Amino acid sequence: MKKLVLFLTITFMTMSYGQEIKQIPLINVNGEGKVKVTPDQVSISATVETKGNNAKDVKKQNDEKMDAVLKFIKKMNIPTADFRTKQVALNPQYDYEKKKTSYNAVQTVEILVKDLSKYDELMEGLVQQGINRIDNVSFESSKLAQHQSEARKLAMKDAKVKAEEYVSVLGQKVGKAFTISDNSQVYNPRPMYAAMKTEMMDAGASNQTMAIGEIEIVANVSVSFVLD
Repeated sequence: MKKLVLFLTITFMTMSYGQEIKQIPLINVNGEGKVKVTPDQVSISATVETKGNNAKDVKKQNDEKMDAVLKFIKKMNIPTADFRTKQVALNPQYDYEKKKTSYNAVQTVEILVKDLSKYDELMEGLVQQGINRIDNVSFESSKLAQHQSEARKLAMKDAKVKAEEYVSVLGQKVGKAFTISDNSQVYNPRPMYAAMKTEMMDAGASNQTMAIGEIEIVANVSVSFVLD
């Protein structure tokens, strides 16, 4: 009985390996989907930086400035859940020529503003209260996931249309998708405010009004379709 089972197994394996591997005819295409939306919120990363020769004094001055900044943010009726301290640091910096050690204190606050009508007043007030570095300003959509989903669907439709156009002259039809690769990246526009230098803010340029524009959400896919 054991010999019979072994013989059947070997026979089955031989038949399987003896069969020819059938290649599946495929067409590979790229698809792109774009959705343009108006931002409804903005994320701001702002820093208070203080330098001096005494570590205790530098830290104290930096803390006082940041305290004023946080109080101003609350005064602007920004919910507590929408702003947080992102970075706190006090670093010694040694000058080899003067053979002296100075200190650099840094505190960064990240703010999510869901009412864009507050943007200009907030930015101006942050600078007045002690912010001397705007690290990043990113206009965003609170419904980003929904818009990304829509862009992906448009990308898939674009890929299928392209595939159908290619094979239409061959008298073939596009079948099921065999493989799908998502190559999407999200881009959030950064206005001039994000790249402002400290000298510009000191010169009184903080009251500029920004043109928000639109966010373009792009999805890119690579799809292999089976040809019927």
